[in-house]
Amino acid sequence: MSRLLDVYLGGAKAGTLSQDEAGALSYAYEPGYLAGREPRAISFSMPLQEAPYVDRVARPFFSGLLPDEGARQRLAGALGISAGNAFGLLEVIGGECAGALSLYPAGQMPPSPDDDGVEALSPARLAEILDKLRERPLLGGEEGVRLSLAGAQDKLAVCVEGEAIGLAKGGRPTTHILKASIQALDGSVENELFCLRLAARLKLPVPRVEMRRSGPIPFLLIERYDRSQHKDGTISRLHQEDFCQALSVPPELKYEQEGGPGIERSLDLIDRAAARPAADRLNFIRMLIFHYLVGNADAHGKNYALLYRGKAADLAPLYDVLCTAAYPRLAKKLAMAIGGRSVADTLQLKHWLTLVPDTRTAQRLLVRDMTELAGGIRDEADRLLAEFEAAGITQEILKAIRAVIETRATHLLRIAEKPPAS
Repeated sequence: MSRLLDVYLGGAKAGTLSQDEAGALSYAYEPGYLAGREPRAISFSMPLQEAPYVDRVARPFFSGLLPDEGARQRLAGALGISAGNAFGLLEVIGGECAGALSLYPAGQMPPSPDDDGVEALSPARLAEILDKLRERPLLGGEEGVRLSLAGAQDKLAVCVEGEAIGLAKGGRPTTHILKASIQALDGSVENELFCLRLAARLKLPVPRVEMRRSGPIPFLLIERYDRSQHKDGTISRLHQEDFCQALSVPPELKYEQEGGPGIERSLDLIDRAAARPAADRLNFIRMLIFHYLVGNADAHGKNYALLYRGKAADLAPLYDVLCTAAYPRLAKKLAMAIGGRSVADTLQLKHWLTLVPDTRTAQRLLVRDMTELAGGIRDEADRLLAEFEAAGITQEILKAIRAVIETRATHLLRIAEKPPAS
């Protein structure tokens, strides 16, 4: 007998996720939902249709709602569920996913979003939670907590109001992502804080972020870009999906060299799915340049997303930006090759020019963006470092990031000096 989960998009039941006795997944839209007023697809990879989507299409999308890699293994261990059992994991923690989706056992009504079930965290309780996240990602199994977020890092969706941080226990949408430090990567919190704040200074779309401490332990609070807060204090969920989900790529194959999306497939997705494809192509390329400049080799297909405010999507803001080049033990190859090259030091102008059409106008615009970002990033980084120091944030990793930026910006400005041939 099949096991069933009702899938809600916002407040509407959009369909049903099924798992058969062999473990295969399928997803079918609800007939009443299809017949309703302006139904929306839950994924670009699963357009509205009456026929169900089979495992090959459904599994990559729904698995993509769960944590990646080690975090998923630890979560599964804490829940006593196989790490490969995406259905079983979502059955426990699928109530508050990225975007506007929520999953509940068949027939169980989701709690009202007006339910203010929030557990305010005292300093002692916050410290306890930060400690628990190591063994129990997303607090899986904690009574009343049904949160699912993708990614390899230990994180938790929380409600933040002023200085107060709380756990959502009812149907109230969360507002922020709490990120703890990454084990074995010293200064990862300060690293990500610096990269995101630097992106904002360079006018790239990025969520607001702040660093707080629980005793001596730093953590990040990142405002959710998939939430919209209204003047009356109510919060709406905005739907989103990462590029792997939109392209039916399993999360374990997120890197291009393993079959995940590369730049060409990403740009094609933007062309087909975005409401403003021309603008979002330029934004995506500027994000690629920024990842290069700050030494983030881990910008894979799950670190880019589509954000839906209507039926068509926009490119989501930057997220999960970390200078991986500052850690000698991390891989140096770019998650997405540029012009066929995945080693940052070997990139020349001709490789960057493959990102745009072979026209003089497109190439000049690319060189302009490269020069603008590389030309401004060093001064902005120095100003930001001074602000961090004044605020008492002096982690050693920041010097290493600044050195990477110096090397990358100098190289990019040098190769951009020779304009494209007329």
